[in-house]
Amino acid sequence: MNFSFEETQIQQKRVVVLVIPAAFEIPTAFKEKRYIRIGSSKCNIKDYPKREIELFKILDGRTETIETIPAKYQELTFQKLFGYYGSKGIVLSDKTFIKNLGLRNEEGQFNLLAQLLSDDSHFPLRVSIFEGKTKGTNLFSVREFGNNCLLYSLDELLRYGDVLNIIQADETDRVVERKEVPLFDNKAFREAIINAVLHNKWTEGNEPMISVFSDRIEILSRGSLPPAQTMEGFYLGESVPVNCGSNVALKSGNINDIYRVIAINNEKALCMKEDEQAEWNIADLMLNVIPMQLNWLRVMILKSVTMELRNY
Repeated sequence: MNFSFEETQIQQKRVVVLVIPAAFEIPTAFKEKRYIRIGSSKCNIKDYPKREIELFKILDGRTETIETIPAKYQELTFQKLFGYYGSKGIVLSDKTFIKNLGLRNEEGQFNLLAQLLSDDSHFPLRVSIFEGKTKGTNLFSVREFGNNCLLYSLDELLRYGDVLNIIQADETDRVVERKEVPLFDNKAFREAIINAVLHNKWTEGNEPMISVFSDRIEILSRGSLPPAQTMEGFYLGESVPVNCGSNVALKSGNINDIYRVIAINNEKALCMKEDEQAEWNIADLMLNVIPMQLNWLRVMILKSVTMELRNY
């Protein structure tokens, strides 16, 4: 292992730093042992053979990511990306933004991340509203938020959540002021949407799906948990992003808590954990569906609500 020691001065104090270069071909080992971070502890990677296999795949280039796959469309423009960053008070440089944001692969082609952040991502992003509790019921409306810079699509989708989140008046035990009850937890909705979009497995060519039913909202994100994630880390809420390129959203100031593995709350994960047989099978799922229950205070006809949404 080609490590080195660097020495510097900080506040007139001598600081010695051990520099360990990043692994490029095989995982870095110390005394013939390779370690993996799990929670706040380090463990021998041999105890996690699946993680070891995936790590070798990544290092030898067999695992494709949004940063290595070339964009299907190479004639890309980024005016909306500049506008979005500007609205957050961040100035991009024409000369360096492609390199700084990692928008080209090693062959010099625009990658899939660049396509997602371009003026037209060529990916749809829809919200479908159904009359009943299943997709077999009448489809009232479909709103399209995709085929745009992904960051703008995400913002518009979050704003549409405010339209869906009807505020209801609760007259129960009213004394002076009535209690206002939202249809669903807006913070949980925002977190679930952001995680679904940024951690979606875009490399498979599929986008997230949002379906609104009479009793719930389902947010579907493609793919499975990342190879580096562990059972312990999942239940602890450890941050292991599927798409490294989603750092771009953090840099643009989209949200502070993007990297939570469990989008709604940890209570659901703890409930999953009670079922020992299915405890970790969720890592092998190809679809991650997050259901959010709707808090109707009384029986309402969804059609009347949908008419309001159509006018939005």
